[in-house]
Amino acid sequence: MKWIALALLAGAAVVYALASVMQARHPAWGYVAAFSEAAMVGALADWFAVVALFRHPLGLPIPHTAIIPSNKDRIGENLATFICANFLGTEQVLQKLKAFKAGDRLAAWLADPAHAAQVASHLGAVLAHALRALDDEPVRHFFRSTVLARLDRVDSTRLVGELLDVLTADGRHQRVLDASLRQLGDILNDDTLKAEVAEVVAAEVKYLRFVGLDNAAGRYATEKMVAGVVRLIGEMGEDPQHPLRQRFDAFMATFIADLKHDPAMQARGERLKQELLGHPQLAEYLHGLWSQVIAWTRDDLAREDSTVRGRMAEAARGLGDQLLRDAGMREWIDARLLATAPRWIERYREDIRRYIVARVADWNADEMTGELERNIGRDLQFIRINGTLVGGLAGLLIHTLTELARA
Repeated sequence: MKWIALALLAGAAVVYALASVMQARHPAWGYVAAFSEAAMVGALADWFAVVALFRHPLGLPIPHTAIIPSNKDRIGENLATFICANFLGTEQVLQKLKAFKAGDRLAAWLADPAHAAQVASHLGAVLAHALRALDDEPVRHFFRSTVLARLDRVDSTRLVGELLDVLTADGRHQRVLDASLRQLGDILNDDTLKAEVAEVVAAEVKYLRFVGLDNAAGRYATEKMVAGVVRLIGEMGEDPQHPLRQRFDAFMATFIADLKHDPAMQARGERLKQELLGHPQLAEYLHGLWSQVIAWTRDDLAREDSTVRGRMAEAARGLGDQLLRDAGMREWIDARLLATAPRWIERYREDIRRYIVARVADWNADEMTGELERNIGRDLQFIRINGTLVGGLAGLLIHTLTELARA
């Protein structure tokens, strides 16, 4: 494109020279000379303007030339301000977020089996990398020297007391007790268990074997015992003020208070913790268990039909399906995003502006100028071409008006 623009300039010069020689032979050559003369002026002026953007024309330090390299830092600041003001304004970003419908998009994306598998693949890769890191000896050494050392300084007895205090606050443990009692009742009502208990009872009443009543006595005693226990469990489940429940509550309250405040209980808990931490067989068992869990998980993740990745994919797809059915949750996601976004926009917008300014400032002026020229230089050469043609037409028009005025 530079050569085309230069060729037009050279062509205008040749035409001007020819028209100047031939002007005396015919008046029309005057118009040709005026056109070519103005075309040369336009070509040279626009050449100067285009070159002045990137460097000093002919290497001469003419003021207000080499505009881009001389004002690189100011251009970076203005560019950063323009981007932040026109693209990262709080209202502009919030409007985009409202139209984006993050909750709907997330639900539809996760519900797609291909996307759920993609999530599982990425999570599996992260998990495999984490397991490889955790299985390295330096990480194990760090765990033993740091985590276990900190665990050794933890007041575990008081911590357990605080935890139990939270779990039993407002009678939360009563629901656990209800579930446990129901489960125990179901277990005791099992016919297989009753038969086993009857055999044990029959074996203990040996003297009835001689009269053939041992099995009957075992069954009878078992039925009575199970019926009594089931009835007691039922009464405890139906009556929140049952004496046994109150005794259980009193025991828990006393136990929690001792864990939190009784020095003797805390000392026993500390001794137990030290024995556990210092027990070589326990440490060896935990080390072996940890290694087996890591090895199994890594082997599973390495297979195409990984169980872990399959579970992850099912969980992701299930979450997507649940979100699709729950419009309220999707609206909550959108609302939380819109409520949280302004704080993050305000917080990071200035960081983005400073990053752009710093990034432009770090650029080498010559490299930046070369990149810009390579990307927009072709279009700028059209300025030179148009300048040549427009200048020629302007000169022709001026010469024509001048001749008309003389006539």
